[in-house]
Amino acid sequence: MLAARNAVACCSRAARRSASTSSHHAEPHAYEGFATPFWRNVVLAGLAGAAFYKFAPEASDNVYLTRWIAMYTESSNYWLDRNAEHTAGSQTASEDTLLFKEAKPALQRRLRYPMVFEQRSPFLHGVGATVDIRDVVVKSDGDL
Repeated sequence: MLAARNAVACCSRAARRSASTSSHHAEPHAYEGFATPFWRNVVLAGLAGAAFYKFAPEASDNVYLTRWIAMYTESSNYWLDRNAEHTAGSQTASEDTLLFKEAKPALQRRLRYPMVFEQRSPFLHGVGATVDIRDVVVKSDGDL
């Protein structure tokens, strides 16, 4: 019974055809010669380049384009001054970087809570359990 159902389903699928099959013929190719707009533009650009080369002015310092570029460029002294300022700034930044990289930690251990010396009553300590700190001298970084 199952084989008969599969055979009927297979035949019904074969009878149906969806619209997206590839059994039709390909479209004929359109003729593309050298008369397309692309090739026309290539030929016109070549003719324009040849005309410009033939009728362009002589190469000299007085050409309009050269004068126009020179009008909008900065002088060499401006760039020399600007480069000198940048170099001085870079040197200062590198000296600051070296200062921070070569820094050493403090030579003495600092107490986070200096009131720890006065935290408890002196009467609650056993004999010999504490140290006499009356002669303690606080040192600064310059004393080391």
